[in-house]
Amino acid sequence: MSTSPTPPPECPAHTAAATAGGLYRLHGAEAQADPLALYEKLRAEHGSVAPVLVSGDLPAWLVLGHRENLDVARTSSRFARDPRGWRDMKEGRVPADTPLGPMVSWVPVCNFTDGPVHERLRSAVVESLERFDKRGIRRYVTRFANQLVDQIAGEGYADLVSAFSDQLPMLVMTQLIGAPDEHGPLLVNAARDMLQGTETALQSDRYVTATLEHLVVERKARPVRDLASWLIEHPANLSDTEVLMHLRVVLIAAYETTANLIANTLRTVLTDPRFRASLSGGHMTLPDALEQVLWDDPPINTIIGRWATGDTLLGGRQVKAGDMILLGLAAGNADPQIRPDPSASVHGNRSHLAFSSGPHECPGQDIGRAIADTGIEVLLDRLPDLQLAVDASELQWRGTLMSRHLLSLPVRFAPRPVANARPEAEQPAGHPVHAVVPPQPTAAPAVAGRHRSVSWWRRLLGLGR
Repeated sequence: MSTSPTPPPECPAHTAAATAGGLYRLHGAEAQADPLALYEKLRAEHGSVAPVLVSGDLPAWLVLGHRENLDVARTSSRFARDPRGWRDMKEGRVPADTPLGPMVSWVPVCNFTDGPVHERLRSAVVESLERFDKRGIRRYVTRFANQLVDQIAGEGYADLVSAFSDQLPMLVMTQLIGAPDEHGPLLVNAARDMLQGTETALQSDRYVTATLEHLVVERKARPVRDLASWLIEHPANLSDTEVLMHLRVVLIAAYETTANLIANTLRTVLTDPRFRASLSGGHMTLPDALEQVLWDDPPINTIIGRWATGDTLLGGRQVKAGDMILLGLAAGNADPQIRPDPSASVHGNRSHLAFSSGPHECPGQDIGRAIADTGIEVLLDRLPDLQLAVDASELQWRGTLMSRHLLSLPVRFAPRPVANARPEAEQPAGHPVHAVVPPQPTAAPAVAGRHRSVSWWRRLLGLGR
């Protein structure tokens, strides 16, 4: 009986990220542990567009070049956002319980549509978000950031992920969408639970959905100055279901990306001597540091997906109609064609891909920047002697196809006394902080220790069981 020869040490067959055919997986241990290294390996072998495999070993194209990413993002006539054109889905090769469910199952929300339907839905979201007073947003951020710092200031030690970056975005966003104060902490726990796919994820999803459903009913009866009210009254005439689904998309998308942005920026400020020296010396503002992080460590690595509307060329590759295209935002930011020296400062340069581009560019990026910028400023002002409590090499991440989430950021600082009462930030006129009576939860959803099937994602986006 013959046996196969042992592959040489550098052969792709030795790596967990490659199949026998030599195509690299974007799922699995290697891809999650160091995605940037994998992107560079793919770039060296394939150039600006690489054939890869996603969950279920389904084929896709990962766009690595900056210019090619812009081409895909800005040309919906060639690369549609509507997943119903995916050939593998049409031909029955995608399992019903795929972890890709929320990204490949069509629902009538702006991020899954193109053309006039997309324009109608997106206009409601964008124009409603633009109605927020930026100073009012920063007051909310200042208020909640100070509350979070108050909870840790007397201890002298904290994990800035669990105590700060994972908390602040949801506390602010619940105010902006119109939910009451007391449900901020519950929604924080529920959102984290949903995104981690734990055993209680479905319970958490039901809590979020019920809260938002009740909010829509209340705001139809009594509108105020919040996102729910503005979506309801927008001339685009969204249905109740469309209002609910877009509130949920905004809430969850803003939470995950902004939490990652805050954590990544804090890690960089605490570990990169360039930032520490620049910030203390006054040569780099915090917004400058945020932009550097959006280049080097964006909150979203990869976006699924686009689907080719016909046979076309992309980066010299022959793409077939119905092929899945992945926008490689982190890979495009590191493209040597535009960043030959990745260590060089990108001061004043906002041409990164962190928020994508084109008709589906992130509509809430200014709000995300405001939450991160103001929140970190409050933290550093209150605790200016923050120091990392472990060696930087000990930090760990939870990786997925789309992003990496820092698991913890332990810090030390001198304990400080906290006043018994801190003045509440001014509330914008007409905003009733306690107006909505949401469903009766028994407790904040508990985060279970074991992970489960991610079929909960379908419910997250209203896709049924």
